[in-house]
Amino acid sequence: MRGFCSILVVLAILGSVHGDLQMGFYASSCPKAEKIVQDYVNEHIPNAPSLAAALIRMHFHDCFVRGCDGSVLLNFTASSGNQTERVAVPNQTVRGFGFIDALKSLVEAECPGVVSCADIVALAARDSIVITGGPSWKVPTGRRDGRMSNASEALSQIPAPFDNITILIQKFANKSLDLKDLVLLSGAHTIGIAHCPSFSNRLYNFTGVGDRDPALDSEYANNLQSRKCRTPNDTTTRVEMDPGSRKTFDLSYYSLVLKRRGLFESDSELTRNSNTLTYINQLLQGSIGNFFSEFATSMEKMGAIEPKTGTSGEIRRNCAVVNS
Repeated sequence: MRGFCSILVVLAILGSVHGDLQMGFYASSCPKAEKIVQDYVNEHIPNAPSLAAALIRMHFHDCFVRGCDGSVLLNFTASSGNQTERVAVPNQTVRGFGFIDALKSLVEAECPGVVSCADIVALAARDSIVITGGPSWKVPTGRRDGRMSNASEALSQIPAPFDNITILIQKFANKSLDLKDLVLLSGAHTIGIAHCPSFSNRLYNFTGVGDRDPALDSEYANNLQSRKCRTPNDTTTRVEMDPGSRKTFDLSYYSLVLKRRGLFESDSELTRNSNTLTYINQLLQGSIGNFFSEFATSMEKMGAIEPKTGTSGEIRRNCAVVNS
């Protein structure tokens, strides 16, 4: 019996060091943490609803590189210098860093050195979508912040708007996400905006000979070229990813994809695989409640990608730099 009890003690110790994320992780160490995040989001996001899309994108980009460890927030590390994920091409249009810094300051004032930047990003992403009328999902906490961040990893691992279906499937599979997750997480394109360089090749130079992407609806392409991206390298014009519905978390994105009006090549590519196409049609035939539920499941899977827990990583005092 004594030996059995010893095994239980060892397992308990291992569980505390290598344990998974858990709901209410900060219930004892910082009981107000989640409410601080939620209250700040609820106060500010309604006045700047486009930040909801920015924050869920930040969470997505964070999780796809080294897991959900706040590495996207770093602007300097000893190993990479200033060539962190934050300066990589996929992240050059990511917004919301100041918002996360403000949240971190509030949480640090309540509980210094307890709540990770990675958890703050995950919570803020969820809460911002909820306050703008979108779905909710469970956000277990206990992530710790990573100490490494490399621009080249972000460039190679984050799904790109130019990726074809084969590459998209592989990048998602690398993070233990499947075809259904690919379709559902792409559904976040129902809100927010994009910049011309992320899709202008479809208008001006799709195969390198000054041509247009034939998979893009011609009327839609004409409108984009004449009214939005008059030059391919326009970095200031903002273009809705879900025209007419960019502030509403709904199914219209999928309808546009089937009408060949998905903005990115990666959107269009979802129709080139029979399984992803089937998932799109199933979502459109179902209710908005079903979409919300399915989306929530995929977000929970994404939020659990390779988390650092226990003694891995650290709790950063400043989200932009590792602790000295």
